[in-house]
Amino acid sequence: MSRGIIRSGRMAILLLVVIFIIYEFSYGHSLAILSESDSFKYFRQRIKGDSGSPATNQYTDMTSPIGKPYERANATFVTLARNSDLYALLDSIQSVEDRFNRKFHYDWIFFNDEEFDAKFKEVIGDVVSGSVSFHTIPKEFWGYPDWIDQEKAAAGRKEMQEKGIIYAESESYRHMCRFESGFFWRHPAMNKYRYYWRVEPDVKYFCDIDYDIFKFMEDKNIKYGFTISLYEFVETIRTLWDTTKKFLETHSEYVAKNNLLNFISEDKGESYNLCHFWSNFEIADMDFWRGEAYTKYFTYLDKAGGFFYERWGDAPVHSIAASLFLDKSEIHHFEDIGYRHGPYTSCPSSLSMRKKGHCTCNPDHNFSWDGYSCFKQYYRAQEQTLPKIS
Repeated sequence: MSRGIIRSGRMAILLLVVIFIIYEFSYGHSLAILSESDSFKYFRQRIKGDSGSPATNQYTDMTSPIGKPYERANATFVTLARNSDLYALLDSIQSVEDRFNRKFHYDWIFFNDEEFDAKFKEVIGDVVSGSVSFHTIPKEFWGYPDWIDQEKAAAGRKEMQEKGIIYAESESYRHMCRFESGFFWRHPAMNKYRYYWRVEPDVKYFCDIDYDIFKFMEDKNIKYGFTISLYEFVETIRTLWDTTKKFLETHSEYVAKNNLLNFISEDKGESYNLCHFWSNFEIADMDFWRGEAYTKYFTYLDKAGGFFYERWGDAPVHSIAASLFLDKSEIHHFEDIGYRHGPYTSCPSSLSMRKKGHCTCNPDHNFSWDGYSCFKQYYRAQEQTLPKIS
């Protein structure tokens, strides 16, 4: 064999070795880049709550057949906040996104009685996975209507302050309660939506929610959902029930036949037992608020002036209306949602439910079984068995 042939063979072998090394380096480097990309996407999903691409009206649910589009319900999150709430709100949003919305990417609407600043919009917009919009509340939704005697309202605040009642002196708190009771769903930004989930600063969710709550509401024809129920401060709503009864004297047609009156009254409606759903967590169908019964009820309450002369809250107003005007099958307690709004915590009572949701709440802190809770009254009124503790 000639030296030329041997030399050619060696060169061919050397060339093959070089090609193999280049291929291995390139392929391995590509895998490394892919791994980094996948890690970044996962990081964004856990921290920002999205897939790294703009949210659309559809997404492919991992539990659905491959390629099958998932249609979200006509729903949005809604939050009333101020610029100073930014960092307390970030914790709330991250909790919601991590436990629920990173899988579903629902929109989020923010309201403020003043204009949101650029920092608030930028920071919040970066952590919400769905579309985000920011809105300033119109003056007619956040202020004194012309029929309110402001001197009388000021005297009422002073009296409550002397009694040591929380938010007694606050005018803004009263504007907030009136806004949440009768106006947030009238804002043009809400017009295109049917369902909403209310989220406030400084709240925490403890359990994974692996199903679409809005679709659950829609499929089960649920109009109002809650986690915590409790007694209201009687001094803040001294005339609310009497005003409600006067409304019902001429509008008894709005009372549902199969209502939840027994949740809010122990004597068939003669008096109000002060039980209400805590509205800082509230998932509801706005078609109920938009309907004739609630619209006329709220207008009647508003004209009576109790939002300003006393301190009527949106929670008892919503609760009384839902208990009277809805069929009780349209009201739902989300026992599976672990939730905290200081000082109270809702934690699933059963071990199996906590395991399923990977819950991090302490069941010993579950407010449902506290003496100040209306949890038992609710289940009794619904004629349902109380959840078992395990």
